[in-house]
Amino acid sequence: MPATEFFSASVARSESPCGATMTQRSERLLENLTAFVAFARRRVGDPELAADAVQEALLKALAHADSVRDEERLVAWFYRILRNTLADLIERRGRERVRSAPDVPEDDLAAPAETLAAVCACLGTAIDALPGAQAELLRAVDLGGEETAAAARRLGITPNNLKVRRHRARQALHKSLLQTCKVCATHGCIECECGKA
Repeated sequence: MPATEFFSASVARSESPCGATMTQRSERLLENLTAFVAFARRRVGDPELAADAVQEALLKALAHADSVRDEERLVAWFYRILRNTLADLIERRGRERVRSAPDVPEDDLAAPAETLAAVCACLGTAIDALPGAQAELLRAVDLGGEETAAAARRLGITPNNLKVRRHRARQALHKSLLQTCKVCATHGCIECECGKA
């Protein structure tokens, strides 16, 4: 059932003390339905999820329509409900993805040995250009295969802090590679020609 029909049917069944005011409010919201759906689509990218979010937000608005004090702010009030509904749906979808994703330990994200052997020659130069702590962290965990928990203990920091430092080090490495080896940094550092040029 399209959202317009569903919402109109819900309004007709509602027994709000507002009576005509409830119908006027619902009509005003339905006048903006296209804008609401477009707003939701821009936020989530999925037309079906956007329509579901708008429908859920309309139901929430219907349930709480008598709480609107200023009729001029009705559309702004609804956008706030829609933003919260979208945030809830996105969070729920993210939790579902995490639950359905295979359990891969963070340490398994390090590059395998055969990939490291083929990595471009300028990687070592780019790592050397990083600040000492970042370079050491990348060499130990990403290239050396040290477990994140062990590296965190060795450095005297929490595993979460290590993850943040590792993320920043990787960002700095990417930036350094973009400066020294633009082609490889963009298209991958496999079978690099940098050292041969």
